Amino acid sequence: MTKSIEAIARPGIFEIRPYVPGKPIEEVERELGLGRDQIIKLASNENPAGPSPLAVAAMQQAAMRTNRYPDSHCYELKQALAEHCRVPADHLVVGNGSDEVLKLIAEAFLQEGEEVVYGAPTFVEYEFVTRVMGGTPVEVPLKNFTYDLEAIAGEVNERTKLIFICNPNNPTGTIVTGTETERFLTRVPEDVLVVFDEAYREYVTDPAYPDTREYVINRNNVIILRTFSKIYALAGLRIGYGIASPEVIGCLMRVREPFNVNSMAQAAAAASLRDADYLEETCRVNLEGREYLYRELSALCLDFVPTQTNFIFIAMPRSGSEVVDGLMRMGVIVRPCRSFGYPDHIRVTIGTREQNQRFISALREVLGG
Repeated sequence: MTKSIEAIARPGIFEIRPYVPGKPIEEVERELGLGRDQIIKLASNENPAGPSPLAVAAMQQAAMRTNRYPDSHCYELKQALAEHCRVPADHLVVGNGSDEVLKLIAEAFLQEGEEVVYGAPTFVEYEFVTRVMGGTPVEVPLKNFTYDLEAIAGEVNERTKLIFICNPNNPTGTIVTGTETERFLTRVPEDVLVVFDEAYREYVTDPAYPDTREYVINRNNVIILRTFSKIYALAGLRIGYGIASPEVIGCLMRVREPFNVNSMAQAAAAASLRDADYLEETCRVNLEGREYLYRELSALCLDFVPTQTNFIFIAMPRSGSEVVDGLMRMGVIVRPCRSFGYPDHIRVTIGTREQNQRFISALREVLGG
């Protein structure tokens, strides 16, 4: 008798929860019969402005060379990143999104049964890469919606291999400060890797936010993750990067697939770094939208977590899923937070002025005026 596929597969994979992304516009279009111009998506923390014009021009040029394999070493992009981040180029690894760099870290360093510590709720990929490699996730509850570094340090033991710190945190939008980070790192042994996931760092306005590059230069067990998916609006190209010591980078390069970053992504990312005006305007629009949403949510007597990102974590007076469904029927896609352990919360991306106004109008109607 033929064995079932479940009997053949690695048992550990059945502990993995498949990632559930924000609903794409095309899916809502099919399900509800709405026209594309009737739908706005505020569910996945994407930049509503679209890519920099410099990035678009670079993509167009790169499209003519897609008959050739991409530069496997991402030389030009690494040179641009080295200047932008003020680190040597040999401290950099580029991935197919920062998600891939997360997986490279787990593949290079995590052995079966070793523990990975992170806050909860947070970015679900930390649990995913841990379980893929047979590691043991150790979730530490947030304190006031923020990573509790003292409690995380208290969980470190001889089985701990990795610590993930999402800063700012997704889905709550909060940060840990430089003072907290400094105190925390003095408690972490040198053989435990600390990964700072800074996907939303460009949106941060709080001066207490840490500059983690100094830890990469002075310590061998710190890794920084950053992405072009958020503020640079290149989510569809999948490109992110890591900053670490050359020794750590060397380990990641051993498990990296060749040609993992496509030519158009490399070109667009390098061009994006040159467009300072685009970055400044994106931050301005986000800050303006944040203040508008704060005022309107307060007027609706809704509790929310003040954010250092391009999204807001909001408590609803009833089931968050019901609110999400009601908004979706009106063509407004936002993120339910049941999967994060908060069934009565939603997460909303800060959009353009018109999108923010439409969200508030729809939310007011869904909540009964």
